[in-house]
Amino acid sequence: MTTFVSIPGDLQARYSRTAEGRAWLSGLPGLIDASLERWQLSVDLEPGAEPWNGHGGIVIPVLYDGARSVLKIAFPHEEALVERHALALWGGTGAVRLLDADAASCAMVLERLDAVSWLQGAPMDDARDVWGTLMRELSIEPDERSEWKEFEHIAARAERWSDELPADWEHLGQPFPRWLLEAALEVCQTRGAVGRRSGRDVLVHCDLHFMNILPHLNGSPGGAFNAAGSVGKRAYVAIDPQPMIGEAEFAVAPILWNRIRDLSRTAPEVALLERCADFSSAAGLDGEAAREWSLVREVENALSYAGKPRHEGDLARSLWVASTLAGRPLDGLPAAHNLPEPGQAASN
Repeated sequence: MTTFVSIPGDLQARYSRTAEGRAWLSGLPGLIDASLERWQLSVDLEPGAEPWNGHGGIVIPVLYDGARSVLKIAFPHEEALVERHALALWGGTGAVRLLDADAASCAMVLERLDAVSWLQGAPMDDARDVWGTLMRELSIEPDERSEWKEFEHIAARAERWSDELPADWEHLGQPFPRWLLEAALEVCQTRGAVGRRSGRDVLVHCDLHFMNILPHLNGSPGGAFNAAGSVGKRAYVAIDPQPMIGEAEFAVAPILWNRIRDLSRTAPEVALLERCADFSSAAGLDGEAAREWSLVREVENALSYAGKPRHEGDLARSLWVASTLAGRPLDGLPAAHNLPEPGQAASN
């Protein structure tokens, strides 16, 4: 039996750009039907309503053994392939609870959260406290469980960037000053090589920004969730982890490149550095290590955007954040409050 679930337009537009994406889209209705049958799920959508979606997959409200849940099917990219392993290790503490998964289809059944009440609109002080609490809960240390073998090490990624970033910078026509590239390479060389030997390894949620932190549907449930961060009486947990192993400070960067317009208008550069320090402190992290990792992550983002058409605004945002963290804000960039938020339409 075929169940009709419409595919959101922005998801179709994003994955229609490549042959791999078009192939995934064409097979997605079959993956949805197979998943509904595998787990005996009932679609829980109002007639005519579209399911939710993120950047990398579709999320369909369903009933799973009568409980309100969601079916998530992701495009099989690198981070999505290991997401289920991270969620299994967290076991619902600090992160959305995994109910079942199928590796072949990159499909998961997850507890349902309040998808319209993310942390994006919360007062920044509250957001900081929630984020810090979740970071403490998510930063678990490796143990004997087999899932730990599935993740890349952050220090190894940094060592790879030591070769890739200069090559990309040259190939793209040196899109920003050499000194900023060298600042990023210094971080790669120190935190990559030294960090692997001396840093504390934990499971790192590498995309822990405000929109990836959602509350439970009906306040704080019992059991393991009681320790979760909360605004008022609502308990929040993380989704979409893009997991790796390494220093927890690697997780701070997405907090800095989101909600830039909430920074002080009179001194946004100072406010960005203060946000880095404040969020790090709330999570018990080393603020200087967080600044360094955030710098190199934004330089890597800048090179990615420099190679894509119609991403001038994203490139400018990454360069503003990276150069501000380096202590030398670049001239010629838009004012901080004119920079686009991540995910906004690419500029023409």
